[in-house]
Amino acid sequence: MAQICICDDEEGILKYFKKVLKRYQSATFSRGMDLLSYLESEAGSRVELLLQDLRMPDLDGIEILQRVKELRPHLPVIIITAFATVDDAVRAIKLGAYDYVTKPCPNEKLLSMVENVLHLSRLTAENRSLREKVHRGVPEPIVFASPRFRQVYDLTLKVASSDANILILGESGTGKELIASALHHNSLRSAHPFVSLNCASLSDTLLESQLFGHLRGAFTGAFANQKGMLEEADGGTLFLDEIGDVSPAVQGKLLRVIQERDFIPIGSTHPKSVNVRFVAATNKELKNEVSEGHFREDLYYRLNVITITLPPLRERPEDVLPLAQHFMRRFSERMSKDIHSIDPQALEALQAYDWPGNVRELENVMERAVILTSGSHISSEVIPLHRGHKAVVQVLTPSHQSQMVALEEMERHHILAVLKGNYYNKSRTAEVLGISRRTLDRRIAEFGLMECEG
Repeated sequence: MAQICICDDEEGILKYFKKVLKRYQSATFSRGMDLLSYLESEAGSRVELLLQDLRMPDLDGIEILQRVKELRPHLPVIIITAFATVDDAVRAIKLGAYDYVTKPCPNEKLLSMVENVLHLSRLTAENRSLREKVHRGVPEPIVFASPRFRQVYDLTLKVASSDANILILGESGTGKELIASALHHNSLRSAHPFVSLNCASLSDTLLESQLFGHLRGAFTGAFANQKGMLEEADGGTLFLDEIGDVSPAVQGKLLRVIQERDFIPIGSTHPKSVNVRFVAATNKELKNEVSEGHFREDLYYRLNVITITLPPLRERPEDVLPLAQHFMRRFSERMSKDIHSIDPQALEALQAYDWPGNVRELENVMERAVILTSGSHISSEVIPLHRGHKAVVQVLTPSHQSQMVALEEMERHHILAVLKGNYYNKSRTAEVLGISRRTLDRRIAEFGLMECEG
């Protein structure tokens, strides 16, 4: 039975919510500090959902939300508010709340929202668990048939047993994290953590906090001590994706860690020793970044002891069909479908396309194809077709008729729909889309999406 916390200073509201949600185990609180103390306890670790009023007598509701997110980053929060404070509720959503309800809230609406949130939260937790197994346990298989990628894979296995730092180069979507994982799992560090961090998705302040950790009170919003990823990766491998986007200030601090094998958490004066192998990746020409003064030369040579360059998918067409079949099997199993083949016309379309988004784009195309397939084989109707340099896809319209729409236009509409569904919260939208915040900002600018907000 799911455990829910309800925090409101009105006794009537607490009794009402507890009655409506009687199928769940609920704990009620009339003070924010009492709620925070409970969440810090062992019993509070089992809470799956929080309903939080924005107007509390001891702490501001926004401050409570921030502290809750510090204690339990993945705990979903539904804001309770009056019509007069809906703007504050929207602000809370931008800070990480899932949604809000206004007082009074109909029974059916409240129950439906709670059920949906709990369902999505459990799916997200299962996904995190699977990712944890991939990162720390069983590596994801590397699928290929081309001689070109065979050279990459052989080099990966050859250098994995060394303790040298590795720089992985390649376009976005070519599988750099997969190679980094293979390096770790075939090394002497395989029994220790493999920790991955996308540097492009975080501001300098957040990146430093994620890397080095911080002490409680080190800065505004630091409500508890946080262990950094350097410490998490101790004994293992730290994968720094999009290293080319790191600022010069953070570059200098990274260089010190590599040279001295220690670091100082934010807010502390005491260094901590760390034993980490660094694997970095970028889609930029890092040599050019060095020559133009955007990337430190000394850090470049510290990271670039050995370089592994991943070819784009268009330069290894022999890998398209094995990868497509691999993704077909994976998504069929995940969705409990009995799909075991791809039509010849669909295979031809896959082979003809030039895949500007590389393996990640192929994975997305195959996931969509599996979703739309009702029989035992995937047809060309649900696979992008090659027309010049663009793909066109068959999209189901509300009238259940089909029309041919450019893939770029489909991407524009999809991003806009996710933006609207998340109240234009860019961080949540990027998470839902599976891309970095920086990539989302670039797509928004390219498609002029924020102009559609009104």
